[in-house]
Amino acid sequence: MAETVSDGVAGPLPGRCAFYVVKKKRYCKMVVGRGKTFCGEHANADKESERKRIPCPLDPKHTVFEDSLAKHLKKCNSKEKPKPVYYVKDINAGSINEEEDAVDEVSIADRTKEELDGLIGRMKTALQGLSIKPVSGILSHPALNEALNDPKNGNFAFKHLKQQASILGNMEALELLGPHRCYVEFGAGKGKLSHWIHVALQKAEDVHFLLVERSSTRFKVDGKHKNTDSAFDRLQVDIQHLDLRKVPILREKGLPVIAVGKHLCGAATDLALRCLFEHGLKDKDSQPLTKRIKLSERAEEETAPDIPADDKEIRGEIAVSGVAIALCCHHRCDWRHYVGKEFFRERGLGPREFAAFQRMSSWATCGMSRVSHAHKKSLQENVSITEEEEEEQAEHEGSDETVPDNLNSAVSAEEREHIGRLCKMLIDHGRLHYLQRRGFKSNLRYYTTRDVSLENVLLTAVPV
Repeated sequence: MAETVSDGVAGPLPGRCAFYVVKKKRYCKMVVGRGKTFCGEHANADKESERKRIPCPLDPKHTVFEDSLAKHLKKCNSKEKPKPVYYVKDINAGSINEEEDAVDEVSIADRTKEELDGLIGRMKTALQGLSIKPVSGILSHPALNEALNDPKNGNFAFKHLKQQASILGNMEALELLGPHRCYVEFGAGKGKLSHWIHVALQKAEDVHFLLVERSSTRFKVDGKHKNTDSAFDRLQVDIQHLDLRKVPILREKGLPVIAVGKHLCGAATDLALRCLFEHGLKDKDSQPLTKRIKLSERAEEETAPDIPADDKEIRGEIAVSGVAIALCCHHRCDWRHYVGKEFFRERGLGPREFAAFQRMSSWATCGMSRVSHAHKKSLQENVSITEEEEEEQAEHEGSDETVPDNLNSAVSAEEREHIGRLCKMLIDHGRLHYLQRRGFKSNLRYYTTRDVSLENVLLTAVPV
């Protein structure tokens, strides 16, 4: 009789938990205690155990022994922590309009074909006179040449490296890579984009990085740079509540800010733009424009007398010198946070149309369902899937919007995908309009091919 292979799929790994995780099609990899069969998280599966585990009241995603609950609550990572000095609740959330917020959102599946045809017609009318095809900007950067040619990197890693190389290539073309600046990576995750910017700028002086991420993240790469000349600071805060003016390093140094992001989901892009260009003032008309610094002018400012940090805070100035954000997940956008409201209103559109276009934008990435299907198939065939890939899929999951039967039969999949891309383009043009009104030259460009990523549009902006 053949022995069971302990590979974590056909059987549990030695010294690891014997609980089979159905969703991942493999056994749990957590280490078990001496003499135990299951890890603490899956102890309830052990019928002989006398201790009961319950969901943690602070975060039901993990469990705790019921008789140790009081002790656990004192040290749980989900326990509310003291707010940092740069936390200002809803400073970047956008204004609340009760009438607009009361709009009932209607799912695409509940709309008639006539309603959908009308919405599609209005969307195409709004796009008239606008460029609906981003320019091609598929570039690379020598900082990633070695990694791109390393055969140890699998297909998943290779795709991300190509995207990061192109983002850096576009930044270099826009003269956004250089000394004496602070790079703020929104939605930083593990911080890999900042890592590669650092590699590209190893010889540059006075370079700082702020990595903004609301979640506690595993496998962070910024720890690799603790002994370098560049400063890496991680801000664990939702962009919605981040006041950049109060971040100590920006107050002390006064460096120009370059905003970057890779696959910044939906409303997070709008929150990031508000974080950069607005300061939470209730009176929009009295709101000062964010200070813009052309990097070519930076050398002249080096010789100017220093402005005390307190004066900078009073003046509310953030020196923004560039933006390079790879866009993602338009179906997660939100009207309250959206920066292109003025653009929509100028075209006779409002929150009702925005809600519909936001939902229809998911049609552009219908391929996501094919990717998900391939992912599940690989699991069924026991093909190894890394935890990083699992996290990536969960983070950028597609919309659950379904296509109505009456439209499914009348419009081809290719046409639906085209309509989805137009919806994304209309939402993004609102962002371009917002940046242009603030004195920036903004563009949309394809920074990679669709076989590398279906979300392949990069938003860039530099001061005029």
